[in-house]
Amino acid sequence: MNGAAERVFAAPFSHAKPRAGIVCNMKIYVYAIARDEEKFAERWMTSMSEADGIYVLDTGSKDGTADKLRSLGAVVVREEFEPFRFDKARNRSLEFVPENADLCVCTDLDEEFTPGWRDAFERAVSSGANAVKYRYVWNYLPDGKEGYVFWISKAHARRGFEWRHPVHEVVVPVSGGAKYAMADGVTLMHRPDPHKSRAGYLPLLELSVREDPTDDRNAHYLGREYMFHGRYEDAIAALKRHLELPTAVWRDERAASMRYIASCLSALGRRAEAEEWLIRACAEAPWLREPWLDAARQCLDGGMWHGAAYFAGRALAIERRSLSYINTPEAWGALPYDILSVALWNLGDGEGAEEALKTALEHSPDDERLKQNLQYVSQNSA
Repeated sequence: MNGAAERVFAAPFSHAKPRAGIVCNMKIYVYAIARDEEKFAERWMTSMSEADGIYVLDTGSKDGTADKLRSLGAVVVREEFEPFRFDKARNRSLEFVPENADLCVCTDLDEEFTPGWRDAFERAVSSGANAVKYRYVWNYLPDGKEGYVFWISKAHARRGFEWRHPVHEVVVPVSGGAKYAMADGVTLMHRPDPHKSRAGYLPLLELSVREDPTDDRNAHYLGREYMFHGRYEDAIAALKRHLELPTAVWRDERAASMRYIASCLSALGRRAEAEEWLIRACAEAPWLREPWLDAARQCLDGGMWHGAAYFAGRALAIERRSLSYINTPEAWGALPYDILSVALWNLGDGEGAEEALKTALEHSPDDERLKQNLQYVSQNSA
């Protein structure tokens, strides 16, 4: 940390008035870290206003983030960290939350809750829980539909929890364990700046793996990040290392590492090896659509129509979407039906291809290519 902290308290904060029939004896506070996010401040403060107080650690904004938040009623502390890491910043921001908190809710300024979240959190905590899980929409597709959706927990008791890892940080119990409750009906929506760089993630992930080489989660994330950067050989090595860790027992994530290895191998022109890894991914987590869909796409790209139809059909036979971050929006949209339609058409099943295309268009009604394919199949089926 460089320099003394600048702590400025705003006017007394007042959360939204209690709803009829709700007894608000609990103290629920929101805390966050921020840097150069003035454009999100008003929307975020409106969403968080159901809390009893809002505390923000500004880590070096050059815009008006801090002043904007203060004007809207937040308590803002300015401290710069060098070198920056997310876990230390979040732990520092948690220190500003009052000791009388029943629940501390960490969010980022590019996120917002559905209205009524406080009541749901109160009900969850009243069950004796010390942490709350809720639905999270990580991104939105160009057509406005939800993209990646999974369940997270960044709401916890005031004591006994801390943030760990320089990036992709998680809040974990440090004593006594966590007792989670589900906040049904609550969604935290992530609406980030699409132009924000993630260039700083890779060095922080490399640091995280050096600090704790036995942590399987960040070993997986590091391999994925190498893949995002086009460093395919590094990605393959890191992902294989993840799979070799004794702690890497979560099969959903293991299957994802196998899929990413296959993707890297395909990018390197090593299709036969990629296919082997996709088969392994399907066997590792057969309850997930994603491995089957990747295998279907691999077959489609190679003109293997029977394989494409088989794997797409296996994907579509799975009707329950995972609650974890492993699930992908494309697996639950038009793509499986799209692949199935192409495969069936090339196998001479025009009727099946037409039905698959109609279902694909139910998911993506504005997709011109799907419309053209349906028109062609309808006109040329025997």
